[in-house]
Amino acid sequence: MSKVKANKLTINYDQQGAGPPLILIPFLTADHACYAFQVAEYAKHFTCISLDLRGTGESDNPQGEYSTEILADDVAAFMQVLSIPRAHIAGLSLGATVGMWLAAKYPDTVASLSLHSGWPKTDLYMKVVIDGFRVSAKALGNVPEMVIRALFPWCLTPDLYAAKPEYIQALSDFVRSRPAQSVESFMQQSNAVLTHDVESRLTQITAPTLITFGRHDAATSTRFAERLKRIRNSDLLIFEACSHAPIYEDVATFNEKTLAFLKSHSA
Repeated sequence: MSKVKANKLTINYDQQGAGPPLILIPFLTADHACYAFQVAEYAKHFTCISLDLRGTGESDNPQGEYSTEILADDVAAFMQVLSIPRAHIAGLSLGATVGMWLAAKYPDTVASLSLHSGWPKTDLYMKVVIDGFRVSAKALGNVPEMVIRALFPWCLTPDLYAAKPEYIQALSDFVRSRPAQSVESFMQQSNAVLTHDVESRLTQITAPTLITFGRHDAATSTRFAERLKRIRNSDLLIFEACSHAPIYEDVATFNEKTLAFLKSHSA
């Protein structure tokens, strides 16, 4: 593990592998380890740099407003400090929204963009879902337990719960093993989700882009697909058996398809 000072905060990150740089941006509540199943494969071809966003893991937890644009500014500053002029960028959910802002504001820094379970602007349905998470986090007083009890059912299919209860338990144990996000930090970070709006900037994204959704995802459903396709040079991929988190639901297929895209743009 390493830490750097960027954009007036200390950012914690992990680096593995060799090859062109690939920056993995975590989702809501998660730290860098959330991509463990992907780094195992990606690192055979890329230098994988997974970071803790502000307010998560071992990165600083500054007070004040969080937004997806501010989080993208953090990543841009992080890349500059590490002397990475250009990198492949990938993220799921919140990580995807941050990736959109990064690619729109700093187009020269993005070699390719992988947007998994993302959306251009938070709508009323998503606001209701996120508000439910916020109520649960406050009531439980514990963000990891909120993730397991309230967020997991939105991210994983009922079929996965039925077929692999031991896997659900392993994922739950994994969440509990990581540095716990405070309720206060979760409220700040989830506010970035509630206020996300990069819609007017999508046409400024020039990097080749992979857009993916899980067919059974309700929160960030394929209702957002056509709007995200306003990104020029973008491809759409649907994971038919998955919900919001194909990175855990169908690891082999997710890794195969996303790695093929990354490799096709790494020359």
